[in-house]
Amino acid sequence: MLRLSQRTERRGPSAYADRVTSPAGDAVARPAARILGALVLDAVLVVVFAAVGRASHGEHVLAGLGETAWPFLAALVVGWVATLAWRAPRAPVRTGLPVWVITVVGGMLLRAVSGQGTQAAFVIVASVVLLLLLVGWRLVVRITQRLRRSGSRPTTDSGA
Repeated sequence: MLRLSQRTERRGPSAYADRVTSPAGDAVARPAARILGALVLDAVLVVVFAAVGRASHGEHVLAGLGETAWPFLAALVVGWVATLAWRAPRAPVRTGLPVWVITVVGGMLLRAVSGQGTQAAFVIVASVVLLLLLVGWRLVVRITQRLRRSGSRPTTDSGA
């Protein structure tokens, strides 16, 4: 488990992307590119969700894509800020689940106040699809990392 050094905590949220310390006190780099990549991937997946939704209803995908996607993109940004997602951008539970909930609830609220539909079937489908997208990629990364770590450990052959 990594923790922020006291000196880094005093510098503010932007410092989280630069330096953290391990329990042993060693400095560990967390590249800003990894954080930005996670945010961009989340945003791209939200846009893909909106595009597929428009296409599945026979609507021109690009013509109204911005109108369909903006409530969820705005809520996604709120989710990232509210959860301090840059601290653990790839964490499925710590970041993925709360960002998903805020994206769905916030997106639906923004759709409602902007006069867009929030029928029950749409809420259910959007919730499931965004769960699979926003949490799913983080689970894939987590599983891949664990498999790589377990595969790189030396094994002992006691039967030889």
